[in-house]
Order: sequence, then structure tokens, then C-alpha cells
Amino acid sequence: MLFEGLQEKSEKLLHCLFEEASLGIAVEDTEGKLLLTNRALCSMLGYSNEELCRMSCSEFTHPEDSEDDWALFQKLRAGTIDRYSLEKRYVKRDGTQIWGRLNVSILRSGEEPSLVIAFVEDITERKQTEEALSRMTHRSFDAQEQERSRIARELHDDFNQRLAMLAIGIEQFRRESLPDGVLSRLDELHKYALELSDDVQALAHELHSPKLNYLGIVSAMSSFCRAFSERQNVKIDFSAEGLTTVPSEISLCLFRVLQEALHNALKHSGVRHFTVELRGAPDAVQLTVRDSGVGFDPDAAAKSSGLGLTSMKERVKLVGGIVTVNSRHDGTTIQARVPLRSGTDAMRASG
Repeated sequence: MLFEGLQEKSEKLLHCLFEEASLGIAVEDTEGKLLLTNRALCSMLGYSNEELCRMSCSEFTHPEDSEDDWALFQKLRAGTIDRYSLEKRYVKRDGTQIWGRLNVSILRSGEEPSLVIAFVEDITERKQTEEALSRMTHRSFDAQEQERSRIARELHDDFNQRLAMLAIGIEQFRRESLPDGVLSRLDELHKYALELSDDVQALAHELHSPKLNYLGIVSAMSSFCRAFSERQNVKIDFSAEGLTTVPSEISLCLFRVLQEALHNALKHSGVRHFTVELRGAPDAVQLTVRDSGVGFDPDAAAKSSGLGLTSMKERVKLVGGIVTVNSRHDGTTIQARVPLRSGTDAMRASG
């Protein structure tokens, strides 16, 4: 009698925990059909328990998120994994969408049919905040690019032209009958004016590369690496393969990552030989910048403003990609990988 009483109390307690939990909870079979749901999940989706138990999970999952969820569910059924988590969108009964963090595990009980337990946390507010911050960051980078373009135009069309006129004026002045000492000084000034003009031209192209728009990412990166090598007296091994058409937003993002990574490597690595690889695949494009220098602590660098890693990561996140940094005492590798998919998907992936 005592054992039966304890068992009854335990069942009541479990039932109470199930019904009163703040997380949405569902019990499913291995086909994804719901067998039981709690109040929180019903409230979250706008359906009654009876309605949900006549549905499969795919019927209230956003179509763009169903494939990823089902692929993981198949692995769960096959026994290759015991649990999985993902963030996905749900479609409520009234047609509105919410974001949920889904945690799924399977309960295997010998000869009895296996049951799947799913916990859903409503993270809509958090995702909306992240998306608002993402939009603000996107606008900030857009404003930066517009300002870079404006400054580059002024450098190229105004300052560089004036420097060219100065060089021409000095050259014309040299043709007059002047003392040798004055001619020697004019030669120095003429050389200095030409060097300054070249530096202004290089700075203008670094701020805004026309080649990126007209010739594509491979040509723009190759040209930048060549110019960077000449100006900084370093060696850069650049290679590219598998690239077809890369969307302009992704091209600009990776070009800025390349610039930041090479400037960082030059400043902090202690070496003057770098490797840049650009690789394309049907579903992604990947940029790798590598050196064999002294390395650094990525965690410490991310908290400082010196290496610009935060800027790199934020840029790549906006196009749905990820940046990884592997730095040891024998070198640093910075890798940016961006999926080649629609802008909507990219923004969704960036959160």
C-alpha cells in the first residue's frame, strides 16, 4: 500500500510538472506525430492539445526550417544521436510566426515503442532584439562604406589630380636655367610628389576598390595583395579556385576581412610572408589568411580594439557566415566562410 501511495504521488507530481512547466513540452512518436502536449505549448502555438495531437510537427514548423529539423530527427530515430537542439520558426494557428529553441531527446525502453520528448522555449523577443541590432550594425557598415567611397573619390578626383599638377609644374620648372643645387632639390621634390601621388592612389583604392565592382572578387583581391606587397615590402602567396559569381555584398565583406587580416598580420605577427587562399564551393565561399608568426590570444584580442576581430566577425555574420581564428606560437590562421544563399536566408542565419 505504501509503495502504491508513493507511486501515485510521483505520477501526480510528474503530471503537475508537465502541465505547469513554463517551457512547451510535447511527447511524440518516432514519426513526428504528437501524442501529448502541455498547456505552455498549446498557449505558445494557439492550438488545443486535441488539435495538436492530430498534427505532425511539420504542420506548424516554418517551411524553411523543416528540412534541418527533419534531418536531425532522422538521425535521432536511427540512433546516431540521442538528442539535438536548434532554433527554428513556428507558425501559430493565426498565421503569425514565433521563434523557438527546440531541445529534443529520445526515450528508448526496451521492447516498448520509443518516445520522443521535445522542449520548446519561446525566444521570439530575443530574436527580435538580435535582428534589430543586426539591422543597426548593417546600417552602420553601409554608412562606413558610403563614407569610404566619398573619401576615395575626393582623394582620386581632387587631391591626386592636384598632386599630378604639382609634379608637372615641378618638371616644367626644371627645364629652366637654374643652378645645379636648385635642380637637385627640384629632382627630389618631383620624386616626392610622384611617390605621394602613388600613395594617395593606393589609399583611395583601399578605401573603395573599383575592381571589386567591375572585375570581381578574385581580381580585386589579387590586385590588393600585389599592391600591399609592394608598398609594405612583404611577400603574399595568393591563390583562388572554384569561384563563380559571388554576390556583391559577400564580395565586399570578404574583401574587408582580407584587408583587416593582412594589416593585423603585418602589425602583430613579426613575419613578412603571408598566404591568402580564396576557395569556392557550390554552397559557400571561404577566405583563409595565414602567417607563421608569433601568434596571439584570440580571446584577449576580441576584448580589445587593436586587432579588429570583432569588426570582422560582425561583418561576416551579417551575410550569414562565420569567422574562426586559430592562433598559436607558430602562426595564425583566420578563416571566413560564407554560405552562398539568398540574402533573406543569410540575414536569418545571422540572427
